[in-house]
Amino acid sequence: MATEIQPKPQTRTPVLLNKIEASQDVVNTAVIIPKEDGVISVSDDRTIRIWLKRDSGQYWPSIYHTMPASCSCMSFNPETRRLSVGMENGTISEFILSEDYNKMTPERTYEAHQGKVTVVLFVLEMEWVLSTGQDKNLTWHCSESGTQLGLYRTIAWVSGLQFDVETRHAFVGDHSGQVTILKLEQDSCSLVTTFKGHTGNVTALCWDPAQRVLFSGSSDHSIIMWDIGGRKGTAIELQGHNDKVQGLCYAPHTRQLISCSSDGGIVIWNMDVTRQETPEWLDSDSCQKCEQPFFWNFKQMWDSKKIGLRQHHCRKCGQAVCGKCSAKRSTIPLMGFEFEVRVCDSCHESITDEDLHSSGKAFH
Repeated sequence: MATEIQPKPQTRTPVLLNKIEASQDVVNTAVIIPKEDGVISVSDDRTIRIWLKRDSGQYWPSIYHTMPASCSCMSFNPETRRLSVGMENGTISEFILSEDYNKMTPERTYEAHQGKVTVVLFVLEMEWVLSTGQDKNLTWHCSESGTQLGLYRTIAWVSGLQFDVETRHAFVGDHSGQVTILKLEQDSCSLVTTFKGHTGNVTALCWDPAQRVLFSGSSDHSIIMWDIGGRKGTAIELQGHNDKVQGLCYAPHTRQLISCSSDGGIVIWNMDVTRQETPEWLDSDSCQKCEQPFFWNFKQMWDSKKIGLRQHHCRKCGQAVCGKCSAKRSTIPLMGFEFEVRVCDSCHESITDEDLHSSGKAFH
């Protein structure tokens, strides 16, 4: 599994344009208003705020609206100016924003969940409002009538949701670390498949409909790129953070994935490169380099009169090795490892200077 983070010629670093500091509580979601110098934010302090840039260069709230419960998530559709806000009490409220973004008109309320709404998506093409909650339910409502069209029960509460309009596939990431693909119909759904590559909760999902690739971030610090369109089951692992991944955003025009983490870092990954999939870890009762037995291999330990060793795995070839045969560490950027990982002696010798070139760009 491999990727690069940033093409070599690009040496630009992000420049802070502005900072909005007004909320006294956690801001759960914020989006930029396209073609406007504006930002929409929702917060645990129960407020929806729309910030517009004034002539002074500062952002001031043109709308300050208090909701009946903490705002946990939102979805904004610029074409219709429809704002859908999910709350801690399980309710979703919809508003239509005026053209000048100075007025917000209530449109509809959905009693969607029995617990906190974790993700809400408005799908204009289907006229659907998709949502997930801590009640472990995925629901979809008709945005015209407000009626519930369907419901699917997940195995754990959902923290990531994406939807592909062309195929009507919903991608659902949950706290068990599993990603589920569902085929949604007007009043029913069917399970397509499930896959699991994370050892922690799925914390973020991002879908690229052009390349038909799904990105999943996790509390295990990793990102996995699932090649859905390739139909080969390819999964590319990206390791560039020291803490849980909190958000993912894909820029299709530059084919760059942007990830942010609880470690305070933002990483830009260049996905327009040739990648290598990380190997499956091999099973063995003894080191596949020196043939020393592992500690559970009692028979070989007795026959050879040797003490059993702890098993490790080389991240480059996947072989089961002992600590002595895998004492070296190396970055492997083309396999997605931007930090040093364990490699066996033979793989360490095979790594070239070109392999060690990090095309990654991380910002803190």
